[in-house]
Parts: sequence; structure tokens; C-alpha cells
Amino acid sequence: MAMASPVEAAPHTLVIGCGALARELLALTADLPGVKVVAVDARLHNRPERIAGAVKRRIARARRDHGDGIRLFVAYADCGTGGALDAMLADEGVERLPGEHCFELYAGAKAYAALQDAELGTFYLTDFLARQFETLVIAGLGLDRHPELLPLYFGNYTRLVYLAQTDDPELTRRAEAAAARLGLRFERIRTGYGELAEPIQALARPA
Repeated sequence: MAMASPVEAAPHTLVIGCGALARELLALTADLPGVKVVAVDARLHNRPERIAGAVKRRIARARRDHGDGIRLFVAYADCGTGGALDAMLADEGVERLPGEHCFELYAGAKAYAALQDAELGTFYLTDFLARQFETLVIAGLGLDRHPELLPLYFGNYTRLVYLAQTDDPELTRRAEAAAARLGLRFERIRTGYGELAEPIQALARPA
């Protein structure tokens, strides 16, 4: 006779995260009982004007599925929404990650500011973007169909900085190839989870 599988305990906290952070969010919450991660389409990385609406729909779904007692946390920075995400979250009473971009979270706010001050024309990759460079950057910007547009998009950039969450030679190779594809100088900085870890791991205790 087959044994019934155990019923999964209802989460006390739901993290609504950018799909570009999904691997890291799952790793950071793996040992946090009661904390569950759901991801929003990572392709919105290229359509920041749609992020607030997509997150709002996820919030509504979470409350419908889990009740108003569920604790919600949004694992996005502003991510180019120009304050639209913050305005929506203020109405919903939900907190988000600090900062303007995931690059700032991974590098750390002070280090990111120093990188920007040192060379404003910097294009950033993370582990996720190194994996998805062809899909999100090249195809996402239409450069696979119109390579002549590359100078229009990247003519003001001078370097590519790969903010590496892991020590993966294949991802480093991909990031170097991306820099060469864009005609940019390559740098790699090992950040790990950076400042993403603390606010996520703080969710271990119910509010």
C-alpha cells in the first residue's frame, strides 16, 4: 500500500521575486521554514514599465490563495520603474528590497556607487544575465536581427563588469564573450549574494 505524501505546511511568508533572482532567492530561502518564493517573468527586465502591474497581480493572487494573513515581501529593487513600483507597494502595504537595481544589491551600495563614479559607461552582467545574454540582451534588443543597432545601444559604454554570484568558469567565459560581442573591456568581480542575503534571511521569523 502506497503511503500518502506529507501535506506541505502553509507558508507564513511569500517572497514575490524577479525571475532574474530566482536561483539566488531559492538558495537563500532553502533552509527557512515557512518561506516560499514565487517568481515574476524575468523578461520584464527589458520592460520595467510593466513590473509594477505584474507584481500587483502576484500580490492579489497570493492573498486570494493564502488569505490576507500571509506575509508578503517583494524581491525587486526599483529596477527602472521610476518609482511606480514603490507607489503601488505603498498602496498594498508591502515592502521590497532596497536599492535601485539588482546590480547595486549584489555589489553592495557603496561598491556600486564607486563603480559608477569610476566609469559611468559600465554595462553589468550577473550570473543570470550571463546565462541569458543572447536571449535577453541580443534578441531582446533586436540585435540578432539588426546588428547595425549595436552602436546605438552600446556606443556610450566602455566596459562590461560581470558581478559573479558563483565561481563558474562557463559563466565567466560567457560573460567574456558578451563583452567581446559588445566591444567592451571586461572585468569580473566576485560578489556572492552581496546585500541580497540579509533582507531575505531576515524573513525566517514570521512578522
